Amino acid sequence: MDNCIFCKIISGEIPSSKVYEDDKVLAFLDISQATKGHTLVIPKEHVRNILEMSAETAETVFSRVPKIARAVQKATRAMNILNNNEEVAGQTVFHAHIHLVPRYGADDGIHMGFDEHEPDFAALADLADSIAKEVTE
Repeated sequence: MDNCIFCKIISGEIPSSKVYEDDKVLAFLDISQATKGHTLVIPKEHVRNILEMSAETAETVFSRVPKIARAVQKATRAMNILNNNEEVAGQTVFHAHIHLVPRYGADDGIHMGFDEHEPDFAALADLADSIAKEVTE
């Protein structure tokens, strides 16, 4: 895609700090470095995000994630593996990518908090049913 920064990285038009590459997948350090070692894993095929990936592309990308994540972890520490799909969810580059974000402790600048509360199991069951009805092969 002409204006895609990740496609330009893949083609070599824009430099990157590569940590892994094969014929289908590229992994490189994110220039934002949310924490030291923040790595992006992308398919070389341009696809907007996971929601638009074919099963084959998803299989290819996600089969590489554990190997790359283990390498990042060995070089850093524990990590969050994240993905944002569409702008409202925080996606800023519209080429599918997985974030491997190393974690160094409570003071590393990353906060992923969840509110503790008593679950509404009936509401969860209704929501699960609604989602399940939308799952197609």
